[in-house]
Amino acid sequence: ELTAYHEAGHALVGVFTPGNDPLHKVTIIPRGRALGVTMNLPERDKYSETKTEMKAKLSMMFGGRVAEELIFGKEHITSGASNDILQATQKARAMVVEWGMSELLGPLRYSENEEDVFLGRSVTQRKSMSDETAKLIDKEIRNFIDEAENHARKVLKKNIKHLHSLAKALLEFETLSGDDVQQLIKKGKIKNKDDHNNKSSGIKTSLPTHNSGKKSKNKVGGGLNPKPALS
Repeated sequence: ELTAYHEAGHALVGVFTPGNDPLHKVTIIPRGRALGVTMNLPERDKYSETKTEMKAKLSMMFGGRVAEELIFGKEHITSGASNDILQATQKARAMVVEWGMSELLGPLRYSENEEDVFLGRSVTQRKSMSDETAKLIDKEIRNFIDEAENHARKVLKKNIKHLHSLAKALLEFETLSGDDVQQLIKKGKIKNKDDHNNKSSGIKTSLPTHNSGKKSKNKVGGGLNPKPALS
């Protein structure tokens, strides 16, 4: 349930924040170390990002953590947003120190060139900025992060009804397409989802069928196909 609300938070902030790529899929089926995935894909090849697009992505990254907080309370937020926080911090830092998107610090590069990093360099390298500038950088990174988190909270509070319905749909169907989510938002239900799930959709199963009227060609094991592995 927590994963469903987490991914629903990502998806809704992405949908309702201009600048994000279109929602492709949201799922609560674990992938690797991730308990769920919200996937956005661009409509065409992209070679750069605008400041608006970057800020939109930052907000979407915090949609999961904010959803956990709104539904379960601050004391029950989890470590599930660790990678979201890492990516958001890295992007916000790059916006400030590499891409000149801080109005306070201007179009200057403050990060070191890391192409020739070798063991011991951190001890001998020359200091490239004052303590005052370093504090300003930290402040600007914090401003980008706070703005993103506050925007995500505003979006989800405004669309709390959609948050509940999307989380409920994820618990029922586990995986939803971008079109499914749009239908849920606009019409309150997903058209033909039940019929779609009840059909085989071309997916083969190793479970034996009943009353098929056909005899199995392979008589090994009493004619039953191997059972699927349980995970």
